[in-house]
Amino acid sequence: MLGLRTLAAGFVALLLITGCQSNLGGGTYSRDDARQVQKVQMGTIVALRPVEIEGTKTPIGSGAGAAIGGIGGSTLGGGRGSLVMAVIGAVAGGLLGAAAEEGLTRVHGVEITVREDNGAVRAYVQQVEKDEIFRVGDRVRIMSVNGNSRVTTEGAY
Repeated sequence: MLGLRTLAAGFVALLLITGCQSNLGGGTYSRDDARQVQKVQMGTIVALRPVEIEGTKTPIGSGAGAAIGGIGGSTLGGGRGSLVMAVIGAVAGGLLGAAAEEGLTRVHGVEITVREDNGAVRAYVQQVEKDEIFRVGDRVRIMSVNGNSRVTTEGAY
């Protein structure tokens, strides 16, 4: 019974750890992007498509899962069986932890195809934000800094 409690507590901790994700929406800037000059282009949306932005795949999910699974597995069985169960638990926990991290940090996105005023047609992908709605035909601003671009309807002229 102690093994199941350990596993349950560990996976709750894993969920809390992987629940901290960065926002990939148009209104979120990294610390490196703040106070940097941005290139601004104007354009018109010509197409929209919903997409999924895959979740993070860091060693945190698999490492935490492996540790939790190994500890939980070691409480099952006795003697050499405890060691075998610890290894099996660590492998299974690592796989489950990695899958949990990716699934919990996956977000809905939108692919925005824009005909820029210079004639270029480009597609931008960003996280869907509940307070920003894009429509085909909307005038938009594209801001680019440090290799990152974002599309917004705010202040488009």
